[in-house]
Formats: sequence, C-alpha cells, structure tokens
Amino acid sequence: MAAKAQQQVDISQLPINQLNQLAQQVEQEIEFFQTSLTQLKLAQGKFVESQECMNKVSPENVDKEILVPLTSSMYVPGQLSSAENVLIEIGTGYYVEMSVDKGKDYFKRKIEYISKQMEKIQPILQDKYKMKQAMVEILQMKVQAQIAAQQGSQGSAQPAKA
Repeated sequence: MAAKAQQQVDISQLPINQLNQLAQQVEQEIEFFQTSLTQLKLAQGKFVESQECMNKVSPENVDKEILVPLTSSMYVPGQLSSAENVLIEIGTGYYVEMSVDKGKDYFKRKIEYISKQMEKIQPILQDKYKMKQAMVEILQMKVQAQIAAQQGSQGSAQPAKA
C-alpha cells in the first residue's frame, strides 16, 4: 500500500476564519501532548519511587515493621517477611512474584521506556508551539490589514470637508 503524500498548505493564504479553526485545532493538539507528557511524568515518578523501595528490601530489614501502601495515600503497618522475593504489580490488578534483582530490573526497564516516550513527545510539542506561534502572527497581520482596509474605505467614502 502506497503512502499518501502530504499536502502542504501555505497558511498565509488561508482566510481568517479557517486560520482561526486551524489555530484552535493546533491548540487542542498541544493540550493533548501536554496531558500525555504529564501522565508519563507521573508514571515515571511512580516507577522511580518503586525502584527506590526495592533498595530497602534487604536481609537486615526482614521481620522489621514497615508501612505497606494500600493506595497512593494510605499505608498500613506490616512486616517484611522475605528479602528474596517481592510482589510487583504489572498492571490492571495483576501481580507477579519475582526476585528483588528482577524487580529492580523491571522498574529500570519501565523507567527507560517511559523516558524514551517522553523524548519522542517533546520535539512534537515544540513543533506544535512553533506552528501555533506562526499562525498567531499571520492572524494578527491579517486582522490588522483588514482593519486598515476598512478604515481606508471609510475615509474615502466620506465627502471631503471644505
């Protein structure tokens, strides 16, 4: 299947109403990418926090009292019963038992994956900002030209005073 060739449109040739619509569409895309980036940062932060918790699972902490997270803001007291295996939530309520080293590796891979996704989104977001800025500048020029044309036509339509 052949790829479709992208058609490029000179935005300076668009009428004001179409330019406004295009600017609104780009603004929506910017909001989408900003939201996506924020969600990725939050997920990355949770994985970093989990990875740091893995560093506290050690033989000297076995049978010591710890706080076990039930939710992101609620913890209950518990005891670390083993420093060899941990339960890791892998998503949608599924947990896998694995060694501490494998758990650390799991979180490292997740953090790297999310970082790569964030690196992909950031240049796209910057391009969208540049595109929006160009549209705003062209829109301002068109509106000023339209106002100047209206004022010019009003001045020539009025009879000259003697």
